[in-house]
Formats: sequence, structure tokens, C-alpha cells
Amino acid sequence: MADHIFTGSGVAIVTPMNNDGSVNYEEYARLIDYQVNNGIDAIIACGTTGESATMSGDEHCKVIDFTVKHVDKRVPVIAGTGSNDTAFAVELSQEAEKLGADAILSVTPYYNKTSQDGLVRHYTYIADKINIPMILYNVPSRTGVNIRPETYAKLCKHPNIKATKEANGDLTALVRTMALCGDELDVYSGEDAQAFAITAMGGLGVISVFANLCPKEAHDLVQKALDGDFKGSFDMQKKYIALMDALFSDVNPIPVKAAMNLMGYRCGSCRLPLAPMSDSGLAALKDCMKSYELIK
Repeated sequence: MADHIFTGSGVAIVTPMNNDGSVNYEEYARLIDYQVNNGIDAIIACGTTGESATMSGDEHCKVIDFTVKHVDKRVPVIAGTGSNDTAFAVELSQEAEKLGADAILSVTPYYNKTSQDGLVRHYTYIADKINIPMILYNVPSRTGVNIRPETYAKLCKHPNIKATKEANGDLTALVRTMALCGDELDVYSGEDAQAFAITAMGGLGVISVFANLCPKEAHDLVQKALDGDFKGSFDMQKKYIALMDALFSDVNPIPVKAAMNLMGYRCGSCRLPLAPMSDSGLAALKDCMKSYELIK
């Protein structure tokens, strides 16, 4: 493909909340500026890390609108618009396009799940009704459905389906996907722990939770691999793997929001049904962050 949505590290940004559970837009602006000023390559709003599953449709669109306006074209904005209701996914995707998002991120249908043929029909139906690029999001650990390489080979023929965020943990399957799709499908790692590996395999980077804390480091890790400095990139992967693991020591985004709060950002709690970290879990997270000198 001649054009890519982005290369490098895109942050799956948290959505900060006030004490009453409403979105804290003042702090959200601060988070966006922190990311852009420290070298992030894209902002992904209203993803899993942004707690999109607990947002109303109206609220979802307000967050996308705010993100687009505050980023103000400094980096690409990718809007999470996936749903297990295909019609609602179309509605959100069309609204994101109207609001000025550069692309959408569409997770596989969850809970009701679907067959591989259903995936092709679901994604084709959405892609037919928008005019901006789509990134597929394959995360079977959360959705219960996996996009197979042969299904990717069908989907990548659609002109609006440009990329995938791959988080199924199966690098062998990803090799098959890349062999089948070639240049017709860009690949981003959906797991921080595989950012080096997938980029070294020919991916374009990562959609990162870790970048919420360390945007520059997330960018540098991927950029080194993109530049062919595989040793430098892998050294960074090894250096930060313990922190990346700590950010998934509880259900995402519970640990990353706790970590941002510890760093002095007013991100608040996650909305129910996600509960705060246990005292022991929070203590372990603090110890890990201290070892990286993120907090004292």
C-alpha cells in the first residue's frame, strides 16, 4: 500500500474520569498533549483501554470529537468504533468519519461471536459504508473470536480495510497472514510485549498501553526496529518487559489508570464493572514503577 495510517507507536489512550464517573476533559487534554509532546505517532481514542464498552453512543462521539479537535492534526486520530452490533458499529464509524477521525479501529464482535464468514460479512458491511481506513482488531482473549489468516486474506481485498491490530499472541498465524496478504494489509502489534517481534517481522509498529506512561520509549522501541536497529529495539523490549507485564497484572485498563494516577495525572477510577486493584496488586505496581524511576 502506498499510504499507511501511521508508523511507529500509537497510544491506546485512557479516558480520565471525574469522581462522579463523567469524562474529565480538562485532564484528557493534558494527556493528549503529554503524548504528542513526547513523540507519540498516533492517538487511539475509545478503545478497550479508553473504556469504550461503558460509554453511551453520545458520549463515545463526544470523546472522539474532543480528541480530533484537541489533537488538531498533530498526529493521526484513530477512533475505536467496534461493536458486536454491526448496525451500531456502522453508526459509530460514520459519525467518527464526520467528526474528522483519520481512521477507525473495529474490534471483532464479542459475546455473540460469529463464524469466519460472519466476520467477513460484518467487516465488509461496515467498510462499505465509510470512506476512511479501517483497522481490524483481533483480540480473542477478550472477545472469544479469532480472525484466521485465510479470513484476513479475504478482508484485505476491501479498499477500506487497510490494517490489523493483532493481539492473538500467535506469531505463527501472523506469519501466515502476512504471507497471504502481502502489502495489502498493514500490521500493528496489539501487545506491547510483542512490539519488537511484530515490527521486526515487517509490521508498522504497535498500538500501545505502555505508551500511556512512556510515550517516548514506546516510540523509540518501535522506531529502532523500523530503522533496522534490531538489537537496540530488542534491548528496549527486554528493559521494559517487566513494566509492560505489570500493566496487565489486572484487567486492562485497571493497572494503567492506577499507574497514571500514581504519576500525578487525574485519571480517576475505571467504571463498573471494573473494580480497583487489590492492595497487594497496587503495591506491586508501585514497586515496579519505582524500579523504572517513574515515581519515587
